[in-house]
Amino acid sequence: MNEILIEGKNLRLRRANMADLNYIMTLQYTPENLKFIVPFDMNYHRENINSDGAEKMDVIVEEIATGNSVGYFMLRKMDSPSIEFTHVIISRKGQGYGREALKLLLKWTFELKDFHRVWIDCKDYNKIALHLYESLGFVREGFLREYLLTNGVYENLIVFGMLDSEYFNRQK
Repeated sequence: MNEILIEGKNLRLRRANMADLNYIMTLQYTPENLKFIVPFDMNYHRENINSDGAEKMDVIVEEIATGNSVGYFMLRKMDSPSIEFTHVIISRKGQGYGREALKLLLKWTFELKDFHRVWIDCKDYNKIALHLYESLGFVREGFLREYLLTNGVYENLIVFGMLDSEYFNRQK
């Protein structure tokens, strides 16, 4: 079953299923993506896919015209008034898919699911993601110094958030 969450002009977001598992794992471990995320193992994604989706969910980004997968997100902490977006990975880069997919996800989050708050974190050297999040209205809420240890190097995270009121004010 391909439960569609929301559709836009070019893209649709749907719940991942077991047929998507290898795609998700490949995206995580592609070197250009891996440097910006902390990957989860296959068992974790199996749990996400097989869960009821109330607390966490893997989401596939698809082109409407072709049905081809072009990215994936992970959503967590969905059993509270807040939701976390993580693993924002787009495989077809440079085509505006990240922007469109995040706008759809924000619309789903605030307009359809009625969450109060969304948050996302980002490594401080991921300039493209930092720019994208701020351009969509995310607010820098924190700076976690040397938070992640990656290949023997401590890395900083920037935490962003958006409230429902901020989202709806931007829609006016």
